Amino acid sequence: MRMWRKAAVGGCAAAVLAGGMAGGIAVPAEAGERDRGRHGERFDLQAHRGGLGLVAESTTAAFANALRLGVSTLELDVQITQDRHAVVTHDRRVSGSKCEDTGPAFPGDPEYPYVGKYVKDLTLRQVWTLDCGSLTHPGHPAQRPVPGARMPLLSEVFGLVHRYRAYGVKLNIETKVEAGAPEETAPREQFVRITAHEVRRARMLRQVTIQSFDWGALMRMREVEPRLELVALTNYDFLQTGQPGRSPWLGGIDIDDFGGDPLRAIKSFGASTFSPVHGFPQDGTVTDPGYRPYVTGAMVDRAHRLGLKVVPWTINDAATMHKLIDDGVDGIITDRPDRLRAVMADRGLRLPKRYEARWPHRRTDVRTG
Repeated sequence: MRMWRKAAVGGCAAAVLAGGMAGGIAVPAEAGERDRGRHGERFDLQAHRGGLGLVAESTTAAFANALRLGVSTLELDVQITQDRHAVVTHDRRVSGSKCEDTGPAFPGDPEYPYVGKYVKDLTLRQVWTLDCGSLTHPGHPAQRPVPGARMPLLSEVFGLVHRYRAYGVKLNIETKVEAGAPEETAPREQFVRITAHEVRRARMLRQVTIQSFDWGALMRMREVEPRLELVALTNYDFLQTGQPGRSPWLGGIDIDDFGGDPLRAIKSFGASTFSPVHGFPQDGTVTDPGYRPYVTGAMVDRAHRLGLKVVPWTINDAATMHKLIDDGVDGIITDRPDRLRAVMADRGLRLPKRYEARWPHRRTDVRTG
């Protein structure tokens, strides 16, 4: 396993991988046993935004599809509306490539159209006029549209998990504080308090992890709800290693005080998982010329010695999935949970349970002020 990793990282990945791409990378017969020993009983298969390579992102249909497919974690993002509702969407500004206006929330609304507006400046009533399921992503030709889908409330995703009785599935919730431009999202305190409240109300404390690129939000969540597990995201650039002063993304930490080591830094405030970009460019793969891995076996080994898990993002090809599993990562965030399941099956890793809905969906009316 180590020999494969060193060959791939050393720039010989194409030669090592040749001939095995159609059905995934060939692995030794004993690889499954080694993987089970390294990763224990559960490798974390995280469906990014519900698995956006398969169904329109961040819709309840995407999350339901992931539960039926079988994943260990639903990865999702929250933004906070003007009237303080937690809605599940990645973008701080309503994107015209993902959502379409259907009409104003009320006649003569001066804020209409809503596409292009910041979510923090719109009410839930306004947000719910948007169709965020009809448009598909050109980079994901297998993506299924969900015409008329709206941005769900965080509470609706919790309700979906209850409806499927998916109590073995985690929800990895990203608070989308834009620390580099805080005026473009709701304040950090709102993200933390509203999200924590919704988790408690849904009785989901055991199933939820909180992730953020804004480590200050994680530090504050530790104070507001210490029972929630924390996941520190980074794309590396946000660390600002070797630069004067403190990065706005690190909650007052100067990474250079930790010798540039993000693992020691996140350990200092109680995060249990490091979730970095897998390599550069972030949409690259291990077989691409010039690809540079960020996550390595040495990084994972150091993390494990510190008692930390490593779950990189966002990996969609089998070759890079195999390389990262060889590195010893504890899980992978992917747009294509179907592909990661196939890789896990090839390696003899335990597959997450598939779920089916246990009772009909009932829409919950929400007061919008």
